[in-house]
Amino acid sequence: MEIAIRKWKPGDAGDLAAVLNNPNVLNNLRDGLPYPYTERDALEYINIMLAADPKDNFVFAITADDRAIGCVSAFRQENIHCRTAELGYYLAEEHWGSGIMTEAVRLLCAHVFSSSDILRIYAEPFADNIGSCRVLEKAGFQCEGTMKCNAFKNGRVLDMKLYARTKESR
Repeated sequence: MEIAIRKWKPGDAGDLAAVLNNPNVLNNLRDGLPYPYTERDALEYINIMLAADPKDNFVFAITADDRAIGCVSAFRQENIHCRTAELGYYLAEEHWGSGIMTEAVRLLCAHVFSSSDILRIYAEPFADNIGSCRVLEKAGFQCEGTMKCNAFKNGRVLDMKLYARTKESR
């Protein structure tokens, strides 16, 4: 199986909808995505990402044999944080634990650091999402701390971890 990251294509809408229709995937993401997640929702997202400024939005499909199985992205922050980007990602559940996400995060970081003036990429996974924390650690991110009572998701107050990787640590 060949793993890569690439720009989204409108033809990926069905695959994207399938990934995001899984409550186990959604439970690890921030709120705001519709459920059920339709192909129309997916196509709207893909079109918005394709039209976004590529200097500020680094958004890629994660593919296995050119079929979309997830997403990895980094979004430039604003004001004094304009050389910092927030990392986000998700992967179809059947691929969890396979090393695919670690590779996708590494590929995204290499792209962002080599093609932009971004100096720092950070991520804020839920503290109880051990798999996500492990992805970041294996991709060269350092845990900078735990943010107590930092989120409210599915009726629960959750801690979040803060991870970061800087251009120098590539």
